Amino acid sequence: MPLVWKTARYELAMDRPLVMGIVNVTPDSFSDGGLHAETAQAIAHAQTLIEQGADVLDVGGESTRPGSPRLTPQQEWARIGPVLREVVRWNVPVSVDTYHPKTMQRAIDLGVDVINDIFALRQPGAVDVVARSAVGVCLMHMQAEPGTMQLAPHYDDVGAEVRTFLRDRAAALRSNGIAASRIALDPGFGFGKSLEHNLQLAHGLGALAAEEYPLLVGVSRKSMIGALTGRDVSQRLAGSLAAALACVAAGAHIVRVHDVAATVDAIKVWRAMRG
Repeated sequence: MPLVWKTARYELAMDRPLVMGIVNVTPDSFSDGGLHAETAQAIAHAQTLIEQGADVLDVGGESTRPGSPRLTPQQEWARIGPVLREVVRWNVPVSVDTYHPKTMQRAIDLGVDVINDIFALRQPGAVDVVARSAVGVCLMHMQAEPGTMQLAPHYDDVGAEVRTFLRDRAAALRSNGIAASRIALDPGFGFGKSLEHNLQLAHGLGALAAEEYPLLVGVSRKSMIGALTGRDVSQRLAGSLAAALACVAAGAHIVRVHDVAATVDAIKVWRAMRG
C-alpha cells in the first residue's frame, strides 16, 4: 500500500510523484520576485499552475532567500490572506508556506490543508496550533535561520544529521497528538547547506525516502542548480528538471517546483520509460 498524507480536506496517496506548485506572493523571491506580488497576479498564477497539472498549491508571502528581511505576521497575512481566501474555494489541496504561528492559525481558520514550515514547527506555539487542527504538516530541515544560514554551514555527516533532526521533530509532533499520517519531511536543500552538502544529501536521499513519512523536496531554480550549470536563475529549467527527476528516482514523493507544466511532462515520460 502506498503512503497516504492526510491533510485537512484530502488524503493524498503517494502512488505516483506529486507536483506542488509554488505561488510566491512576494516582491523579493530569489526566483520570481515581484511577478505575482499583487493579489490578482498571484491568483491568476495559481490558476495557471492548476491548469498545468499541479497536485497541490503552496502559497507563501515571505522570501526565505539568504539574507532576506523578515516579515511580521500582519505583513505576511496582508500578502497571502486575500489569495488564500480565493484558492481554498477551489477543488485542490492548498498549503501555506509560513513559520509564524499566528499566520498558521489564520490560514487554518480559513480552510487550508497543509502547513509547510521551514522551521519545522520550532517557533513557540506552532506545534499547539497544528495539534488543535486537522491540517497536514511538512517539516523542513534548516541549519540556523535564513539571515545567517549560508554564512558557514558545517556538518560532520549531513545526511545523518538531517535524518536525525527530522525524525526528532516528527517524534515531537507525534508526542503532542499529531498523527504520523499527517506528517511529511523535507531535507531542506539549500537551507544552511553548501553545494557539497546538497550533493551529499542528494546522494543519500534514499535513506530519508525509506522513512515512514512522505518525502517532499524543493530544488527548483536553486543556487545549487546555478552552481552546477553556470546558469542564471531565469535559465535553470533544464537543471531543475534533472534535479527533480533525480530526487524522484531516489524515492521523493512530492516535488515543489516553479515550472509545473515542464515538471509534470518530465515525470510522465520518466515513469512511462521506467515502466
